[in-house]
Amino acid sequence: MKHSRPVTAHAGHRPRRSPRTLPEPFLAARAGHWGRSVDGSPGWSSTPNLLAELVRAEYHRDGPAHGPSTLASPQDLSLAGLRRRLRLGKVPTPEECVRFLEACGHTRAAVFDAWPDVVRLHGPMRSQTALRTALRAGRAPEAVPQMLDLAAAAGLRPLTRTELVAAASGTAPVSGSAPAPAPASVRRVRHAAWRLLASMGERSWIPDVHEAADAYERALLTALGEGPPVGPDTADLRPGLFVAQSMLMGHLDRPGEGMSGGLGVLLGSLGDALADTGDVGGVLTVVTADTTALEADPLLLRRRGRRHWVLRIPVDSDHQIRPEEAGTHREAMAWWATVLLTSLRRPVDVLHVRYADDGSLALAEAARRAGTRLVFTATPDPHRQMTERYDVPAADPHALRDDLHRVFLADRLVERADRVVGIAGRDGGAAELVRYFPQLVDRYAGGAPSAPPEGIPPYSPPAHGARRRGVLLRTIDAAVEPDSAAGGAASSVLLSVGRLHPVKQQDLLVRSWIASGCHRHAVLVLVGGSPHSRDPVERMMRARIEEALRASPEARRRLLLLPALPNAEVRMLERALADPTRRVTARYVCPSAKEEFGLALLEAMEAGLLVAGPLRGGVPHYVADGRNGLLIDTSTSRTLGEGLTRLLAVDDEQATTMAARARSLVRSTYSSTAMARALAEHYAAVTALHDAGADGTRHSDDPAPPVIVS
Repeated sequence: MKHSRPVTAHAGHRPRRSPRTLPEPFLAARAGHWGRSVDGSPGWSSTPNLLAELVRAEYHRDGPAHGPSTLASPQDLSLAGLRRRLRLGKVPTPEECVRFLEACGHTRAAVFDAWPDVVRLHGPMRSQTALRTALRAGRAPEAVPQMLDLAAAAGLRPLTRTELVAAASGTAPVSGSAPAPAPASVRRVRHAAWRLLASMGERSWIPDVHEAADAYERALLTALGEGPPVGPDTADLRPGLFVAQSMLMGHLDRPGEGMSGGLGVLLGSLGDALADTGDVGGVLTVVTADTTALEADPLLLRRRGRRHWVLRIPVDSDHQIRPEEAGTHREAMAWWATVLLTSLRRPVDVLHVRYADDGSLALAEAARRAGTRLVFTATPDPHRQMTERYDVPAADPHALRDDLHRVFLADRLVERADRVVGIAGRDGGAAELVRYFPQLVDRYAGGAPSAPPEGIPPYSPPAHGARRRGVLLRTIDAAVEPDSAAGGAASSVLLSVGRLHPVKQQDLLVRSWIASGCHRHAVLVLVGGSPHSRDPVERMMRARIEEALRASPEARRRLLLLPALPNAEVRMLERALADPTRRVTARYVCPSAKEEFGLALLEAMEAGLLVAGPLRGGVPHYVADGRNGLLIDTSTSRTLGEGLTRLLAVDDEQATTMAARARSLVRSTYSSTAMARALAEHYAAVTALHDAGADGTRHSDDPAPPVIVS
């Protein structure tokens, strides 16, 4: 018999919320910068903190509104001032840009974004002279590769052929007065010098491909010499739009490992669905390939399905890059993306990027160079939690700087995009988005961006499904068997699927499961990660889970940590666990700190499992608490434990009713086919506006503001 406990979930129940009721100071500062008013009187906490100082410096239109800084460094304030100027449309001089390049990587991203306007407004000669002076003076040796790439992008010649050949050989720094650079820096300089030589038409000074040191250099020298692949053949495409979509972190077909998550599953199925949509002639899914992946497979363009190809951007790294590493490769990625997009036999009409990171900024610049329209999916991440996380004295300053960088990148992508879309909220649109991006108010005449529905593909059983189903169920059922050491019989399964990452909070889930006593009533099954992964974040998460188990041998016997499974196997397992003929009740929990959408949760709902998901983020857009699932507070071990207790306490009859509602909603509303149709309409509208702009003017849903020289 399945267990039955008192009903604690009902339509009127709402978990406690902790956010402030007054306008958050961070959001109020952003609103004020764009001339928007907010209700109430927002204010910072009484204790001085770095967030308050940096926000005042970055968003006050006339500069910092208060006295001297006590916590922010001169470099912090310089970067804040640069970002403020760029948001106001004010372009720095070339000489200022060079000085900014001597600062941190976040500052270099701002220079990279501004550089096309800098050259356009101040002229190529002045820009070239500024770069030449800095390179010959040996200033900012760590920024030399970026200087060379900025020169190549603008067609500048800041060095003589002799100087460039010396840099390209890797035997000498650009300036004899510069300190000897590290080997990795020499390598980056060498590659940038090759790219600049090619832009100058000096290919004879670039090594032959047989001199390449590894697979990345072979790909680079091949592109500089023979040229990259030029497929797909136009005969493979039907009339219609040629669309590209990007996924720059993780592997497309290995969800749950390292940085690979639900986006890979989404884009794989979405690309296939788009390719079968009437207005679309073909689809490229743009991914990255590190040196190890290039050694295993040097092809940069490979067919994935009918009219759907995968285009790989080489990255000079021995591992899949993480978001915080993308800035090191930003200029090279922009170069590669430009070369690859412009080498195709048929130009790409629209490029769609989804994350606010340095890789997406690189692709946005490549789209500009290639004349490709840009669509950006904006999400209020990390905007939602900036005040809560950092308006405290003990906030992590490094994490704060990284999150402010992500906010800036999102603003620049919004500025560059021909169309901004959001993720659907409860009203089917993205009205909430304008609270976090107040610049969108004018863009949409007081309205809000539209929000194509996210979706999952129809379920397709995996090969050898019956055998794999049996293996997985036997593994789980062995842990469910009565265990006297745990005080009786465990008759439930709690399932959670996702990559091992701090934001997914599997370690907090394990602690909550133990502290709440739920480990005595339910086996916990975690699916994700690889026991052989070199990923440092995965190793850290495994160590945290092990630490949580150390004091509870009984819980250890009831935890199954399964490696990441193919998506088809995950969905097969969820269906098997949801089978009403099984004697074991199964529930699904997503313990993430937040999910902007939560595709894994949708898949569990579609399979027929009762689900619980985080109150924060996008899950409340489709989970109605107590009606088709539960919303739980995942912010602390205590509140997450309360959510687990509540999930397990739902009686079987009510759980069946709620799960049926959830399954019906997903199957009727959240399909990859519906998402493809909606996106195709957006892509067609963007290209139609572009075609209407044949006179050379900018035609998009957001006319660019005037650019001011400062």
